[in-house]
Amino acid sequence: MLRIHFTGNDLAGVRMAAQPDVLWETILSFHRLRDRRGSVVYGEWRSEARIRLGGETRLLAALVPSRGYFPDFLTPPQGILGLDEGLDAVRATPPARLRSELALIGAARSGRPAVPSALRSLAEGGAGMLGRLLTALRGYHRAAVEPYWTHIQARVEADRARRGRALLDGGADELLASLPPMLRWRSPVLEADYPVDRDVHLDGRGLLLQPSYFCRGTPVVLRDPDLPPVLVYPITYCEAPTVRAPGLPSLAKLVGHTRSAVLNAIGDGGTTSELARRAGVSLASASQHAGVLREAGLVTTLRHGNAVLHTLTPLGAALLGGNGGQAPVQTPAYERTAYARNGTVTS
Repeated sequence: MLRIHFTGNDLAGVRMAAQPDVLWETILSFHRLRDRRGSVVYGEWRSEARIRLGGETRLLAALVPSRGYFPDFLTPPQGILGLDEGLDAVRATPPARLRSELALIGAARSGRPAVPSALRSLAEGGAGMLGRLLTALRGYHRAAVEPYWTHIQARVEADRARRGRALLDGGADELLASLPPMLRWRSPVLEADYPVDRDVHLDGRGLLLQPSYFCRGTPVVLRDPDLPPVLVYPITYCEAPTVRAPGLPSLAKLVGHTRSAVLNAIGDGGTTSELARRAGVSLASASQHAGVLREAGLVTTLRHGNAVLHTLTPLGAALLGGNGGQAPVQTPAYERTAYARNGTVTS
């Protein structure tokens, strides 16, 4: 069981990450690559990623076990800024921290804090070995994560919009209560099922909520209690992704004043009723136009209580910004049929 303890100052310091974190997504996707579960969402992605990788994952496999602890230095806060910034932060990890965190991998496996033999060169601070690690991380990211990054961004942004709506409706309490079902808000403690028994005391530092596409089943926190607190949690999957990839026929449906007005009305997100009011159309008309926009890959829809919340995809935002020549963003094959009636995929 994981228990995160809040004070009043911590509630005031709860915040949402502005975008997906490139290193969290990279490391967690490596877990998904070796995990046979979640085939509805990740099955075809695994097949595509393995073909691109060609089996070159030995160093990462030694560093990131299929279960349990992996080093905190792999997911520095700079990962939110991009891959280059994140890898620069990994490169700057102090040698003492490298050794201590790598020893924890051995402790998790054998009960003794010893660095696994495959990682001793890295623990000894060899520049060549650290360079190999950075190359491996970059190569894996390019093969398994980068081709899907626009899609990951759209899904994370949709989840952020849902949490933002909860925050506006009811403050930090409502935000924490809106998190996926594996997280349970029982003020002043946020609980979750977890592989080990763990208490995290925020002590006035607040908490960064980081939605993640490749996080599955259970949330993730850093092991070191002195690091800035972050909770990585699985996104809520989108409601009824289109079965076919969007393309020019769908985009052609956008011609017309009313549909353009509905797209513009979505802005930073809105329910169907809000779209109808903003665009000056009936509820039925707003729902119909939002459906066409979703089929065209311009809008993402999530369920929020008894309503649905529509947000723009990167392509939708680009069209509003005047970049109408951008190629359509395709929903990857591995997620085209991955949905549940309540808008949450759990498999």
